[in-house]
Amino acid sequence: MKEIKKQLSETIPFLQSKTNVEPKLGLILGTGMGKVAETIDKEAIIPYANIPNFAVSTVESHAGNLIFGHLKGVPVMAMQGRFHYYEGYDMKTITYPVRVMKALGADTMIVSCAVGALNPLFRPGDIMLIVDHINLLGDNPLRGVNDDELGPRFPDMSRAYTPELRKLAEKVALESGVRLVQGVLVSVMGPNLETAAEYRFFRTIGADVVGMSTVPECIVAVHSGMRVLGFSLITDMCLPDALEPATLEKILEVASKADAKLSGLVAEIVPKMKF
Repeated sequence: MKEIKKQLSETIPFLQSKTNVEPKLGLILGTGMGKVAETIDKEAIIPYANIPNFAVSTVESHAGNLIFGHLKGVPVMAMQGRFHYYEGYDMKTITYPVRVMKALGADTMIVSCAVGALNPLFRPGDIMLIVDHINLLGDNPLRGVNDDELGPRFPDMSRAYTPELRKLAEKVALESGVRLVQGVLVSVMGPNLETAAEYRFFRTIGADVVGMSTVPECIVAVHSGMRVLGFSLITDMCLPDALEPATLEKILEVASKADAKLSGLVAEIVPKMKF
C-alpha cells in the first residue's frame, strides 16, 4: 500500500499538469460503454503509455486513453479501456486507476463489462444491472499490508453496488424504455471461455452472468469509500445443456450493436446523480 501512495505522488501531479478538470465521477468504459466517450466534452485525452505508473491495455477493442472532460455537465475521468488479470497484470496494477480516480476527487464510479449469460431468462444484447458479485479470480487487490489512509483493513461489501444508484438506474431505464435485467456477476481469470461444467457450477452458486473483469475495480472502489454503479452487457449465452461455440467476432458484434443503448442509458443517468 505504501508503494501505491508513492505511485500516486508521481501520477497525480502529471495528470494535473495536463488538465484542470477535477472529476466527480470515474468511468471505466469497458465493453458496452465505448460510445460514452463520444458524448464527453473532452478537455484532455492522454494515452495510458504516457502516464506514470499506468499499464497499457493489450486488448484490441480497448483504445487505451484516459479522458478528462464533462459528461452532461458533470466533470469526469474516463478510462477508454481497462486492464485485465489475464493480460498478466497483478491486481494492484489492474485497480490502480481507481486509486487515481479517488485521489483526483471522484467519489463515484460507473463500470461496464461484457459477459456471458448463465440465466436462461436473459438474452444477447441485454443490459444487466449488477446487484452483487462473486470473486473467483483467485486473488484480491487488497491482499498485503493495508494503509488505513487509503481504506479500512476489512471493508464491508454487503452493499458493494450502491443501492440508491441502482434505484436511479432502474428509474431511468424504465422512463427510457430500456430493458434492464438485474443479477449477480461472477468474475473468473480467463482468458479462455469456460466449459459446460464450469457454467453449471457458476449457476449453482448463484451467478447470473460470467465475466473476466469489474470485481477487482469494485473492491478497490469500496475500499476507497466510493459509490459504485455497474453494468454488464450480455454478448452470448452460456447455458450448459445448449452450449454453442462462441467467438470473439460474434461477441464484439453483439457488443457493438448494444453499445449505443447502454451508453445512452449511462448518459441519461449521470446528470441525475447527486455529487
